[in-house]
Amino acid sequence: MLTQIKRLIIFIALFFSFGALQAQHTPENEPANTESSHKKENGFNAGDFIIEHVSDAYDWHITSFGEKHITIPLPVILYSKHPELHEGKTFFVFLSSKFHHGHNNYKGFRISQSKENKGKIVEINTKGHEAGKPIDISITKTIAGVIISVIILLWLILSVARSSVKNKGKAPSGLQNLFEPVILFIRDEVAKPAIGEKKYEKFMPFLLTLFFFILLNNLMGLIPIPPFGANVTGNIAITMVLALFTFFITTINGNKHYWKEIYNPDVPWWLKYPIPLMPIVELSGVITKPFVLMVRLFANMLAGHMIVTVFVSLIFIFAGLFGAGVGLVASPVSVAFSVFILLLDVLVSFIQAYVFTLLSALYFGMATSDHH
Repeated sequence: MLTQIKRLIIFIALFFSFGALQAQHTPENEPANTESSHKKENGFNAGDFIIEHVSDAYDWHITSFGEKHITIPLPVILYSKHPELHEGKTFFVFLSSKFHHGHNNYKGFRISQSKENKGKIVEINTKGHEAGKPIDISITKTIAGVIISVIILLWLILSVARSSVKNKGKAPSGLQNLFEPVILFIRDEVAKPAIGEKKYEKFMPFLLTLFFFILLNNLMGLIPIPPFGANVTGNIAITMVLALFTFFITTINGNKHYWKEIYNPDVPWWLKYPIPLMPIVELSGVITKPFVLMVRLFANMLAGHMIVTVFVSLIFIFAGLFGAGVGLVASPVSVAFSVFILLLDVLVSFIQAYVFTLLSALYFGMATSDHH
């Protein structure tokens, strides 16, 4: 199993290395989309620069030299809702490089620049107008980041498991020496106090997976070199899925006392009849708890990435407003603050992984606690 995972990691590394060599050039005489969004703008657009670096994309952008963009194309997988526009075909698979960074149409699809569907793939009719969005299951930058992090996490955990078997009865070494204190910390300082000595064990696999997955993706997002650098935990769809896992596990494992305190809490009758004030408050808490988990992780990780790009943008903003000399003077300060924020984000990465895991454990403990 470990050998297969290592081979898969090598394959991904080779794929990314090959993709990075495909420097794509956009010809100057290339036709623009009907929305005329690809017209060149004078000066540096800080807003577009920031959003581009924190949002999801259909390719993995590395750098640009004028009109030449060095990117890693990713697979686009589409199911058309309008097969009549594609000669009866419904299923399409191709690389995102066919779009030339959104400048080209391909097989009746394009990356929309309209206000409603900006950045999404849409179908276009014979007149060049948008005909709606297809069913899109493409491997975007965020999804690619998740796949890579899962492979790395499997390799790390299986390596630790193999070491623990070999070193049974001996002092831990290597990766085991690094992971074992963290695993014991989650068990002794998070799971046991929050859930209880008798019930914590069945929740440990999920809590450990949750902690290491969030931590690994937080740290990978701080490394601006493919296959790292994807803002996985700064994507609200990812944090929503993690929060939903916590919600469903809490709901499924909730005992009768947990549900009684929600629908019929021990409060004065006038808080329950004729208007069920407390049941409404308790039931809303069931929904707001995973919502808070989702937003906290998303907002903290997104903010860290945005602050770094803001400081980098200041160099070009000052250069555009006051000249290249001022931009050169401002660059050391901007870089210093960017490095400081990145180092701070390393701490935030650990804190957010811990907080998400701790709150999940607390919710599990509330759902399974005995009646007093």
